[in-house]
Amino acid sequence: MGKRRVLVLHGPNLNLLGSREPDVYGRMSLPELNERLRDLARRRWDWEVHAAQYNTEGGLVSALHQARVWADGVVLNPGGYTHTSVALRDALAALPLPVVEVHLSNVYAREAFRHTSLTAARSLGVISGFGWYSYLLALYALAHHLGDEAPA
Repeated sequence: MGKRRVLVLHGPNLNLLGSREPDVYGRMSLPELNERLRDLARRRWDWEVHAAQYNTEGGLVSALHQARVWADGVVLNPGGYTHTSVALRDALAALPLPVVEVHLSNVYAREAFRHTSLTAARSLGVISGFGWYSYLLALYALAHHLGDEAPA
């Protein structure tokens, strides 16, 4: 088996990380976040992380379709599409890969409409509320699922 490849897929408005509502989403930029993820994955598991961000639903769906042929797993922050996108949920249902859903903020401490996730049922689990660290925790969860991270 070759080196594992993981897609980290960021949804709408995440390109504005660091400047958009920093009290909610933090001050780290998306390029900084992606570099931290690549660094952890490379050092800890010798994985390749391919990160992408789309503000459109179709871009996210297409990225998931493409991941079917090259990725070993997905870390997904669907952003606002979490609560509205049947198309994204259906793309996840057709994906034969493990997916960990992440959110920077604690969606359950926010508006009621954010308490429903259409995508969570098609994910291994959801990590929410730990800021950029949610993504790191998602990599650890994915590694455990794939058998690359021994239990403590």
